[in-house]
Amino acid sequence: MRQRLNAAKSAPAGYKLMLDMEAYLHQCGLEESLIELVKMRASQINGCAFCLDMHSRDARKNGETEQRLYVLSAWRETDLFSDRERAALEWTEALTLVSQTHAPDAAYAAATAQFNDAELANLTLLIGTINTWNRIAIGFRMPLPIAKAA
Repeated sequence: MRQRLNAAKSAPAGYKLMLDMEAYLHQCGLEESLIELVKMRASQINGCAFCLDMHSRDARKNGETEQRLYVLSAWRETDLFSDRERAALEWTEALTLVSQTHAPDAAYAAATAQFNDAELANLTLLIGTINTWNRIAIGFRMPLPIAKAA
């Protein structure tokens, strides 16, 4: 697949703002493991190979298990995720698919039961940010780095 456009070169000031938001999100107090799960789940829904590759590697570097990554798309079918993670994943799905879900009250209630107001605001910013990254990567066909065989 050939890259259509390099957003970082074409709009460097805007791209820098996205990177600044990433830096903020990684110091906002949300757990790194939760951040990567949210990024993975939104990227699964959106079908973003570039982001799935990146965030699965980041998650594993931060201690995430292969098993949890393998079953993430079926998180409701397992007890491998905490109540807090489950609420975040439900909120992620609701906002990533907002045109279909309209952010239902049940998903919001689950999120508010696990996150304080600041955490929920930051979680929502995280979800919006990864959805923007997915659209950049998919829309501009960001090339997936190919790992060399061992």
